Amino acid sequence: MLSLSNTLDAQLRAAMQRAFPEADAVLDPQLAPASKPEFGDFQANGALPLAKPLKQAPRQIATAIVEQLQADSAFTDLCLEPQIAGPGFINLTILPERLAAEVSSRLGDERLGVPAVEQAAPVVVDFSSPNIAKEMHVGHLRSTIIGDSLARVLEFRGHPVLRLNHVGDWGTQFGMLITHLKQVAPDALDTADAVDLGDLVAFYREAKKRFDDDDDAFQTTSRDEVVKLQGGDPVSLKAWGLLCDQSRREFQKIYDRLDIRLNERGESFYNPFLSAVIDGLKAAELLVTDDGAQCVFLEGVQGKDGKPLPVIVQKSDGGFNYATTDLAAIRYRFGAAPDGDDARRVIYVTDAGQANHFAGVFQVAERAGWIPGGARLEHVPFGLVQGEDGKKLKTRSGDTVRLRDLLDEAVERAEADLRSRLKVEERSESEEFIQQVAGTVGLAAVKYADLSQNRITNYQFSFDRMLALQGNTAPYLLYAVVRIAGIARKGGDLEVSTGQLQFSEPQEWALVRELLKFDTVIAEVEEELLPNRLCSYLFELSQMFNRFYDQVPVLKADPEALASRLALCRLTADTLRLGLRLLGIATLDRM
Repeated sequence: MLSLSNTLDAQLRAAMQRAFPEADAVLDPQLAPASKPEFGDFQANGALPLAKPLKQAPRQIATAIVEQLQADSAFTDLCLEPQIAGPGFINLTILPERLAAEVSSRLGDERLGVPAVEQAAPVVVDFSSPNIAKEMHVGHLRSTIIGDSLARVLEFRGHPVLRLNHVGDWGTQFGMLITHLKQVAPDALDTADAVDLGDLVAFYREAKKRFDDDDDAFQTTSRDEVVKLQGGDPVSLKAWGLLCDQSRREFQKIYDRLDIRLNERGESFYNPFLSAVIDGLKAAELLVTDDGAQCVFLEGVQGKDGKPLPVIVQKSDGGFNYATTDLAAIRYRFGAAPDGDDARRVIYVTDAGQANHFAGVFQVAERAGWIPGGARLEHVPFGLVQGEDGKKLKTRSGDTVRLRDLLDEAVERAEADLRSRLKVEERSESEEFIQQVAGTVGLAAVKYADLSQNRITNYQFSFDRMLALQGNTAPYLLYAVVRIAGIARKGGDLEVSTGQLQFSEPQEWALVRELLKFDTVIAEVEEELLPNRLCSYLFELSQMFNRFYDQVPVLKADPEALASRLALCRLTADTLRLGLRLLGIATLDRM
């Protein structure tokens, strides 16, 4: 009810101004959805904070506001008579015919009543971010699908969104890897696809072990290789490029499977801008030399020794680190660097363990003046994926679970469940149908199980729970879409025009009001960056529909009610489809 809420808010503000033209206080109606259905649709709480400045009782203030509302014909065309409750709350109920008109307008609207933003601004969403020469694992799952769902919502609202994959494609690890490969698998450095990513991962582990085992000759050669790479040595750069390409192709297989769109811009992209970070911090008089390193000491953040914590931006040996790269990225994304992105909102989707890192980097960027006025720089943290034992999800051998293996198992389990169900129902379906449904359900289950949790908390990964046909799961919602769309098809293509929708049962009005919350939920996700809000809404909508369908005849309804009830079926199915699409989840026609 976003448009109705905005209209009502404006009417309340005008009424308050007319009632109290002499008021010096801010006249804010504090309009919010009603806390309970019996209180109506909205509740205005603005009378209470005016009591002190106006030196009047809140109920007296509320009465004066209501009198002004009642004198406004635009308001009386929108709401029933306001009710004053408690110490001065104003309860407001939208006229039934206005609610019916809202439903009617959404029936032919592909946006289902969700308005595009009036002032769209470029947004950067930084998510996924795997490391070159390493396989994507379960730890990348949350960043990838949370970031994708947020990007989808922001794009739907009308913002130009740049989806960035800040891959780890630079640094000392390449010195180790290139040196090791030169010695044990030289073909990998001049022949594309000479080794696959699995081999690269094994080679990387071997290289790191040699480096950590104090192999002096290997360490020296590796460090020299980093210098050559950073200096632009053609052979080193070619080897680096081959390693990146091989990893990139493997990452893309995962992204294609999950229907994820990303623009890669790795750490190496920002190398030309690192010196400008140092120069900018010097110009802002923030840089301090401490034990040979260039640092910015944070305000309000202290270590265990009680001293301010530093953000190191240039090491004592002259090298740069993650903080330097992240600061260069912030400057570029907000347009401080040449040909930058000119974003007005930059969102980082990473695990909660990086919260302190980003808090420090953000503070430095703010103090350096690199965040434009009105722009937003936000960290979207998420918790760990845990096993059912509450510990970090691992394989039986103790290794981190590969994302590819996790997705494979989800689809295999979905297929087994489907074949079992088909056998019980004595249904015969083609192999193509089985593979399509299993693939869609399996991947949807993984995505939804993650997105339906509050991202800030850890969550326990359970195939049994996420593939269940009951409860707040993807299979349940996918089945709801199929079932509800089927009901609408059975009823025929009965069209209703504006003014013809007629609802009389409480269950109908409850479903109407739930359907009309969709635009508000999308706006909340856009602002708060919590996809679980949308998941909760879709589940509650499906539950509300079930109560409606169980208690009110639809296909056997009287002719005068049939079209209106079928319209509710169509709008419910469309809302579930669009909501799931914004979560990155495909729907099915049959299951």
